[in-house]
Amino acid sequence: MQSPLLLLQSISKYIQLTTEEENFFLSLLQTKKIKKKQFVLQEADISNSVKFVLSGLLRLYSVDKNGFEHIIQFAPKGWWVGDLQSYQKQQPGNLYIDAIEDTEMIEISRTAMEQLYEAVPKFERFFRILSENALAAYQQRLSANLSLPAKDRFGYFVELYPNLLQQLPQKYIASYIGVTPEFLSKMLNQPASSK
Repeated sequence: MQSPLLLLQSISKYIQLTTEEENFFLSLLQTKKIKKKQFVLQEADISNSVKFVLSGLLRLYSVDKNGFEHIIQFAPKGWWVGDLQSYQKQQPGNLYIDAIEDTEMIEISRTAMEQLYEAVPKFERFFRILSENALAAYQQRLSANLSLPAKDRFGYFVELYPNLLQQLPQKYIASYIGVTPEFLSKMLNQPASSK
């Protein structure tokens, strides 16, 4: 099992915990190993937890009525991921999460989260900051998708996920920036002066 140290380091950027608070938090977590291509969440599931990636890589995406995938987020090591609408409303979701590679993750259930907020209120601040950061990132991404050409959306992808460029199949990058794999390949193979 990967150490939860990465998670505790992530948290310490925003709130400081006592040893007792850390231990209580760690007692609420579940660690899971997910094989490549295995689903963590599927359409119509109700999301009952949020996930933190210790190692590996997950993706969050939707599938349209024509069967095309639209990647919303990649979750590499050190990132949180979840279907927030399903989690918040406790209703069946319309998103999928699966593993792009073998992944180890930590989950905290909705019930455990409520216990955590009650026992260690500073975690409400931590998760509020995470939510605000996620909302700001989604707004920026939506604005880019509506107004920027593909090459600029690709640049935004590279800025957000610099370590994933060589790790991901081009079809996933194309799905994330909203173009076909063929278009992305053609765009990437253009001479630098015409990009």
